[in-house]
Amino acid sequence: MTRAFKASYKMALAAALSMATITAWPLASQAQPASSPAAAISPLSEGVAAIVNDSIISTYDLRQRIMLLIVTAGVQPTEENMPQIQREALRGLVDEHLEIQELKRVEKQQKFTIIADEQDIDRQIGRMAEENHLTGPQLLKSLEAAGVGSSTLKDQLRAEISWQRWINGRYGSRLRIGDDQIEAQLAQINAAAAKPQFLMSEIFIDPARAGGLDNAVRGGQQLIAQLQQGAPFAAVARQFSSASTAATGGDAGWVSSGTLAPELQQALDEMRPGQLSQPITTKDGVYILFLREKRTGAKAALVDLKQIAIRVAKDATPEQLDAAWVKLVALKPKISSCADMEPVAAKAEGVVAGDLGESEIKDLAPAFREAAEALNVGQVSDPIRTPAGLHLIAVCGKRQGGAKAPTKEEIENRMIGQQLAMISKRYLRDLRNSATIETR
Repeated sequence: MTRAFKASYKMALAAALSMATITAWPLASQAQPASSPAAAISPLSEGVAAIVNDSIISTYDLRQRIMLLIVTAGVQPTEENMPQIQREALRGLVDEHLEIQELKRVEKQQKFTIIADEQDIDRQIGRMAEENHLTGPQLLKSLEAAGVGSSTLKDQLRAEISWQRWINGRYGSRLRIGDDQIEAQLAQINAAAAKPQFLMSEIFIDPARAGGLDNAVRGGQQLIAQLQQGAPFAAVARQFSSASTAATGGDAGWVSSGTLAPELQQALDEMRPGQLSQPITTKDGVYILFLREKRTGAKAALVDLKQIAIRVAKDATPEQLDAAWVKLVALKPKISSCADMEPVAAKAEGVVAGDLGESEIKDLAPAFREAAEALNVGQVSDPIRTPAGLHLIAVCGKRQGGAKAPTKEEIENRMIGQQLAMISKRYLRDLRNSATIETR
């Protein structure tokens, strides 16, 4: 899924925040060719739907947001699912009012602009339209044909862009992921690679947001009915899921067996690719899983090696062997990473460096295999004797065969994104707890 912002990794991380409409979504003409959703919604009596501190959400605002949610999620409104849709629409409006109120307070206090202006919003609409092979005006016209005013989309985008900008700007530069955290995460990924793996998407329904566990289960059943009728999973996830993956249409990527809650793992074990689960209740809430692909775990352990070596004949004298040994032992402390191998070798007479590339550990010569199994990434062996000479080998990488492991930068970005998403969630929760919110 193409994210809205790509300029730098910090901006890309903000995609981990919950942004339902900033990414592309199917329009009514693509998702539901039926008549305007407005015709299927029972009219709300005009008045006040909610008050957030001193800000009013009118029933017109709520009705417009309901229609926007229906169009963007591609669902068909029914008597059974309308309470859930209305609840999600009102919750979204309340959250956006809290966000804008907080941002106005910060702007006034710190005297700089955070809230997105019309140019920011128009640029985002242009990106959304391009994803749907339309122009900005054509996209807005499509929404208006479905009964959704352009101001409804713009207000939602204004809150989402502005809140993203604030969270990313305030906290993004402060977050630090240590090398030890990245290495630990990479080790977990490599260890899990030998287990069965599942390419899955998810929708998470938070009981606290749904009004209790029973409502969450019923909501899950209603969403499944809509998905079975053809509503796009990604679009439904963006609008209804409370998981951080909502920003990417519920895409959780490849997950390994044993890394999920037991209830979710059991469901995946019993599913076939292309299958949708029933609502799965866990201690956290209710999940809907979509299994896109399944593969067995990779068994082959791969290692990436470099070496420096001194040629020593098979019939060399003990003195010649000892001299070469002493020279390599003296060079070893000068090697702190694989990048040091060539420069160190270049400064020592009779020493050559070489890149051995990536190989399965089981295919290595016995002496090399023993060292490769014992060493961690970045470590260097003691001198190893072979018929060709003496060698120091450095382990530049280790992974399980099969899917290529993510890079350290990808892991770092993912971990920072997860932290930003948690910060945003806690920040909004605190605003909600301290606010005066009255719904009618």
